[in-house]
Amino acid sequence: MRFTTSELADRLGGTRIGPDVTVDGASIDTRTLVPGQLFVPIVAARDGHGFIEAAVDLGAPAYLTTGGPLDGGAAATAVVVGDTSVALLELGRVARGRLGGGVVGITGSVGKTTTKDLVRACLAAAFPTAASERSYNNELGLPLTLLNAADDVRWVVLEMGARGFGHIAQLAEVARPDVGIVTSVAMAHVEYLGDLDGVARAKSELVAALPGSGVAILNFDDPRVAAMGSQCGSPVVGYSVAGVAEAEVRAEGVTLSDGLQPRFRLVTPWGEGDVDLSLAGVQQVSNALAAAAAALWCGVGFDAVAEALGSVEALALRMEVRRARAGGGDGGGVGPVLIVDCYNANPVSTDAALRSLASMAADRRVALLGLMAELGEVTDDEHRRVAALAEELGIEVVGYETDLYGAARVDGTEAAVALLRGVGSGDAVLVKGSRVARLEQVVQIYEAAE
Repeated sequence: MRFTTSELADRLGGTRIGPDVTVDGASIDTRTLVPGQLFVPIVAARDGHGFIEAAVDLGAPAYLTTGGPLDGGAAATAVVVGDTSVALLELGRVARGRLGGGVVGITGSVGKTTTKDLVRACLAAAFPTAASERSYNNELGLPLTLLNAADDVRWVVLEMGARGFGHIAQLAEVARPDVGIVTSVAMAHVEYLGDLDGVARAKSELVAALPGSGVAILNFDDPRVAAMGSQCGSPVVGYSVAGVAEAEVRAEGVTLSDGLQPRFRLVTPWGEGDVDLSLAGVQQVSNALAAAAAALWCGVGFDAVAEALGSVEALALRMEVRRARAGGGDGGGVGPVLIVDCYNANPVSTDAALRSLASMAADRRVALLGLMAELGEVTDDEHRRVAALAEELGIEVVGYETDLYGAARVDGTEAAVALLRGVGSGDAVLVKGSRVARLEQVVQIYEAAE
């Protein structure tokens, strides 16, 4: 969205120093800054003010600052504010006020990013649509998404994450969503939210913020999510894979291909038909139902929704099913099947990944599992429970730099790569862990050495 620096200074209660220029969107990172964007230096582990000169050299016509303008002249216009992070949120409010269309907000313990991508694809089949990049779901990423939306956009799709109470309420106050999707309440971030009821309380801040003219899209397979319907003043559309009768949007006859891609019958008040997902894992069916419910409510035709759902490809490190090249595994032909799902991990997503692994035809099934982080007091119990599920499913667990699974353990990328190279071509391996485990490095080195 385009703004003049005089508009920005007026709205932010700041002082403009330099000519009145126009900016188009905003950036907080010189590595991704596009010429014409406003540069917003954030003070965190590093002080973004140190990158203002680089931002100007890269084409930023203006920047926010808590100090004075750049030394040595008016290469760009400065807008002096008291706090750049506070100012960024305020600019998000300004952008939302100028948006001619609506906002879809998405929260939940698992599935936010994939659901966001599915919603974006479905809405884009009928409307100009913008969405959060990657997993931009906090007080920095959300306003940036609004600011960088095109002026003619009809829908903006936003992830909303929570690491504490009040976080989603703050984001919703800025974004003012018309559609709110809650995917799940699970053991993620319980270190900050206490327990599952605390997680539910934090996620419910989204539905509480919806207007009466909006809609809450809720996962009726999750009792804590389904209960949120009583907390919002808007209509509710429920979705279910498990056949909950009260759910308006359902999946029937779910099957998986050899590559773990789901096929199912999508049943809705707007029509029904078959859907073939390109995404891998049975858990993607629930995400697809959420996206379908939102897009159909927003006015996208059923056939367009079904086609769009099948067009979305997996993001890097999220349930990617790969076949190792010749030279890996047992040293001849092709290597094992790899399920690379190490972008993040919590008990629910790990359970789903293990069940997907178990459904594959393989001589041997191995799960290389890193730490599931931010589980607080239930850390030990949840890791042992996951290990017990793997044993029940006939999966061999190897812990990566952790003993929490009570299983065999390897330490360091070299040992983990050696493990993978010892797996045969008829086998299947799941590689999964939280970001802190950095398991993607193991996969990269293994594949590069094949």
